[in-house]
Amino acid sequence: MSTVETILQAVAEDHAYVVGLRRHFHQHPELSRHEDATNERIIEELSSLGLEVHRIPEHSLYADITGELPGNNAIVLRADIDALPVQEADDRPYASQVPGVMHACGHDAHIAGLIGAARVLVRNRHLFGGTVRLVFQEGEEVGYGGHKVVESGALDIASRTFGIHMASNVPVGSVVITPGPNNASVDYFNIAISGKGAHVSTPEAGIDALYIASQIVVAAQALVTRRVNPTNSVLIGIGKLTAGTAYNVVAESAVIEGTIRALTPKTREQVKRELEELACSTARIYGGTASIRFEDYTSPLINEETSSHEAQRTAASLFGEEKVITNRPASLQGDDMAELINRVPGAYAFVGSANAERPNTQVSHHNKSFDIDEDALTVSTALYAQYAIDYLQTYAGA
Repeated sequence: MSTVETILQAVAEDHAYVVGLRRHFHQHPELSRHEDATNERIIEELSSLGLEVHRIPEHSLYADITGELPGNNAIVLRADIDALPVQEADDRPYASQVPGVMHACGHDAHIAGLIGAARVLVRNRHLFGGTVRLVFQEGEEVGYGGHKVVESGALDIASRTFGIHMASNVPVGSVVITPGPNNASVDYFNIAISGKGAHVSTPEAGIDALYIASQIVVAAQALVTRRVNPTNSVLIGIGKLTAGTAYNVVAESAVIEGTIRALTPKTREQVKRELEELACSTARIYGGTASIRFEDYTSPLINEETSSHEAQRTAASLFGEEKVITNRPASLQGDDMAELINRVPGAYAFVGSANAERPNTQVSHHNKSFDIDEDALTVSTALYAQYAIDYLQTYAGA
């Protein structure tokens, strides 16, 4: 029996167990940076396999599986573990039992798939040498955990990183592995504008912070349409403008909140710099002042080319070349797996979880009706395990 056949058989035998895990995590979701019970269940599962589990402050974990063959290379397999502040809409047998909290992005499936891969790898240590490090990462939804994993040094032993994400717009059974930009950077910004209050009947006696803010909101879109190459995707989204105290008073202050999304580091830095210049100069023209504060949620997720081709080969060996999509358009959503890939070369695969006969599996992520076809767990579990073996036994020495 080939290695691929061995892994697929082991995954098939464990499928019901992995489905049960996914449903447990779906019923017991926890918000970002509060994944306490989730941590405890992961520790329980990994400890039952004889693995030593280490904590990465605050709510991330890692554990190592050492192969029995010669080898000193290491690969990190990552799964994110947090849920969203979403009230689940559907009365499934495994619906969330936590009011207002739901795994509406598939992270429950990511946890279960990586635990499933751990079970397979532990039983098949004889197939590889070196180390597989399993990382269960907190706080992806708030752009927090990826930075913390990198800062902890948990990646320092590795020469490759790999992760998966469910994809509700890809048919179950298919896998997307696209070299280059896959997801955008995510930067939050807060622009604080200071003016001077006055009665609206005497605008010359005041400095209208609301008017200044309005000019910034409109002009910011020119940074996208006139300052960036149209073929280079970038977005400035402004979701909140707060200003004023009464209908007949010139606003003394205003606050704009929004986000910048870009697919390359160069564009990201350019737009951040120019938005700050725009805000400050616009405020100055009308007699006010402005300051901007950025929060770095995540870098652009750019799949490293060699890693991507490796993962494509592995996926093709498992599922057939016709099931491997290699040219999916990039998304302006973010994912802090980007921070891991920036530190150690790697790839992020998107596992199809949609089934046309089950409409809820085709709704967008973060939707209150979000669900997956659980056959996707077979794909993710096998891909995690087989890619780790292939990298350690073949690709690392190629």
